[in-house]
Parts: sequence; C-alpha cells; structure tokens
Amino acid sequence: MATSRTRSKVFEAVLSLTRDNRVGAITMEGIAARASVSKQTLYRTWPSTGAVLFDALLSRSTNAAGVVAVPNTGKLAADLETLAAATIAELTDPTQEPLLRAVTAEIQADENLAAQYRDLLFRPQFSGISDRLREGNVSDPDAVTEVFIGPIFHRWLLRTGPFDAAWVAGHVALTLRAAS
Repeated sequence: MATSRTRSKVFEAVLSLTRDNRVGAITMEGIAARASVSKQTLYRTWPSTGAVLFDALLSRSTNAAGVVAVPNTGKLAADLETLAAATIAELTDPTQEPLLRAVTAEIQADENLAAQYRDLLFRPQFSGISDRLREGNVSDPDAVTEVFIGPIFHRWLLRTGPFDAAWVAGHVALTLRAAS
C-alpha cells in the first residue's frame, strides 16, 4: 500500500498526464516516471492503469472521510441546485475533466473498474441523494435520483449543450415536478 505522500504524487502525476495525453497513451511507466516512483510501487497498490486513474478520481470526489457529501440545509431545491452546480463544476473543471473522461472510457471495457466506480463512487453518491430526497418527503427517491443524475451526465458525456445557472435551476425544477 502506498503512503499518503506517494499517493498524492501519483494522483498529481495522473492529473498532469491526463491533461497532456489521451488516456490510451497513459501507462504505468509514464505515471511512475512523472511521479518519481518505481513501477513496483505502483503495482503494489494498483493492478492497472485504470485502477490508478479511478483512485485519483475518487480522491478528488470525496471528502476527508471518503464520503460523497450531499448538501442538507433543509431547503430541498436549493440543496439540489448546490449539488448539481458542484457536480457540473467537477465534471467541467479543466484540470479534472480529462481524467473523468478517461475513467468513463475505461469503465466501458474494464468490468473490475466499473464495479469499483459503482461501489465506491456512484452508489454512495446515489444513496446520499436518495436519502436527501427521502428527507424532503419525495415518494420515490430512487427514481427521482435517476431523474436528477441522468441528464447531468448525459449532457456532459455527449456534450449536448452548455451548463449554466439557468440550466441548473430549470433541471432542478423539472426534477422536483417529476417528484410530485
């Protein structure tokens, strides 16, 4: 298992490499060289390039306790707008978007990576949103969570249109109308 210092160096190397290269060009050798660590150090912690990419993504998507935080101010619409805006900011952050797109592409071909993503990032995020909707007295919070998350990722993945405050507000309003 890599030390926290080594993990930080590796994650910064991954971010740097995803900005400079296509994901297919990123290798364990390249990560090791950029992070100034041995390949052996990498392989002791991560079995594949995809696993390193995902772990770097996960480290940027969770809080210090490893939890995907969902706002809860008591005002459901405002909380969903805050969450949507934060999710969009993360997806479109130029320092992070190449990594997110790389991991998304890798998930399509790597079942183990897909399971990691599902179990460590998607399900906790989904559960957090669903729990928040349940607290807001939404009758089918899991279905509404799908309605909330789906369009954000669809718009980002396919680049079907820009994200702005008006889109976020409209999306949340549509989500809450669907919930009632």
